[in-house]
Amino acid sequence: MYVFPFAFLAAAAGTTSLAQTEYVNPHEAEEIGEVERIYSGDLPPDLAVSTFRNIHRLFPTATVEAGGTARELPSSERQLAPIEADIDGQSYDLDDFLALNQVTGMLVLKDGAVVYETYQRGNTPETRWMSMSVVKSITSTLVGAALKDGHIGSLDDNVADYVPALEGSAYDGASIKDILLMASGASWDETYTDPESDRRDLLRAQLAQEQGALMEVMAGLNRGAEPGIVHTYSTGETQVLSEVVRGAVDKSVATYLSEKIWTPYGMETDAEWWLDAPDGHVIGGSGLSATLRDYARFGQFFLEGGGDVLPEGWTETAGQPQELETGEPIAYGYMWWPAWTDASKEDDAFAAVGIQGQYVYINPAENVVIAVTGAQPEPLGKEPVEPMAFFDAVVAAIE
Repeated sequence: MYVFPFAFLAAAAGTTSLAQTEYVNPHEAEEIGEVERIYSGDLPPDLAVSTFRNIHRLFPTATVEAGGTARELPSSERQLAPIEADIDGQSYDLDDFLALNQVTGMLVLKDGAVVYETYQRGNTPETRWMSMSVVKSITSTLVGAALKDGHIGSLDDNVADYVPALEGSAYDGASIKDILLMASGASWDETYTDPESDRRDLLRAQLAQEQGALMEVMAGLNRGAEPGIVHTYSTGETQVLSEVVRGAVDKSVATYLSEKIWTPYGMETDAEWWLDAPDGHVIGGSGLSATLRDYARFGQFFLEGGGDVLPEGWTETAGQPQELETGEPIAYGYMWWPAWTDASKEDDAFAAVGIQGQYVYINPAENVVIAVTGAQPEPLGKEPVEPMAFFDAVVAAIE
């Protein structure tokens, strides 16, 4: 197996443009585990690593094509000072974070240039890694693109107008904005490790590989509240959102991502995205597999405001706390997580977050993006070093 050096630092990042070539997966021959074991937290550490960098082998995928010349990630003249993050009475340095949080890759951009880049557990710059719920933030961004393009008339539109399979269901009458806020009113249990949860029902529908099976799960949910009144975190909501995008643009969501962001912004490598069936539809809330550098590029695209792809003000709104119809504030944006530490709140920072240690952190005030991939043993609750508190320390250490 090819093993990249222990740390790939900014000095090695280079400043020349990169012509895209046919992708060769350096980990293709590795053993992988079953998808159910990801969600139950039942993968041994080495098997978790090899599985997370080969998730394209778990389900059929659609290719999100990159094209042309990759956007440069030049080396920065800045560097990281030694980090001492004091969190909950404990002091942690960079090596602590990498080791204790099972980090497999970390890249820090300041002003669009690479301050720090490292790959662990045999990963390389060519490694494509699972996004988990980080892709929720990408799916929600495509709603903004479809709105800008005029494919979506308004965020107040009824989701069932774009997804006929949801007519007459708990989703009929919920607006697109309700879905962005995960406030449709449909009852949902997101418990990853509970085989009887709605989240695992959705996974079983995905395993069935029958086109339309996931929307059958969503259409069968009961209504627990009126739309826009209660926020309930739900991967199913993002599946609905991806179907809204598909219905609006009348093409594959993977193709739309390629056309709007992956190719024009200059991603370096094709990504792969899980499908609900062969030649089916993408899994909107998980299953995108991309390189660390391209996750960082997506963060930079969003930090820069999305160019002419997104409506004016979208990026300023999407990552900040929103309000329900009652005026009650929620600690959630348009499928982004607003900052939860004081320092990051002050900077209006926010993050795309995925279980098992996936992050794209964006700090507009400091012009910083931090992309992290990880292989934590359980979906949740296995982060000895609190990530956003550590990101605060990283931002402070850039000199």
